[in-house]
Amino acid sequence: MSKNARLSLVIIAVVAVVVGVFLLFGRNDTTAAPQAQDGKVTVVEYLDLECPSCRAAFPSVERLKTEYGERVTFDVRHFPIPSHRNAELAAVAVEAAGAQGKRDDMFRMMFDAQQEWGGQQTSQRAVFVGFAQQLGLDQAAFEKALDDPALRERVLAQRTEGSKAGVTGTPTFFINGTKFTGAPSYDKLKAAIDEELS
Repeated sequence: MSKNARLSLVIIAVVAVVVGVFLLFGRNDTTAAPQAQDGKVTVVEYLDLECPSCRAAFPSVERLKTEYGERVTFDVRHFPIPSHRNAELAAVAVEAAGAQGKRDDMFRMMFDAQQEWGGQQTSQRAVFVGFAQQLGLDQAAFEKALDDPALRERVLAQRTEGSKAGVTGTPTFFINGTKFTGAPSYDKLKAAIDEELS
């Protein structure tokens, strides 16, 4: 075999290895931004309950949920921003309410009252316990869940997952695994979802 032929084979082998490594390690983290496996559309939203932009997007997302029903799966994940003093505890409170079947109701309360508790530099735990009372939750179970390290770890794992998927701020949406860019208005989110449904 000539020198040129051997050199060509070495170059082809190196390129094949590089491409293989890229394909193996360059994949998107599908747990952070899942794609629907059943032909439906999946919308993943990473949010911070203390974020005013997340609060502003909330009514549009709720409207889209109602309009699309079972054709679109909406998956809300926590991405508490460290500079928001109460965002992490708010996320834990939502999950604690979820353990009693009231996750969506607690989300609504958090956003409805965000201007009262958001931006505070003191713990808003008493406010969140008050929300639980208003929802008729078992108080002892709710407060125990607020202190549960496993629940806190679940919230922080979602934030880590979001970071790996490229989330740098909130709200951030993924539609069928593709990061949505631009302002998350009702019209723009609807257009992106409709494109995936077509």
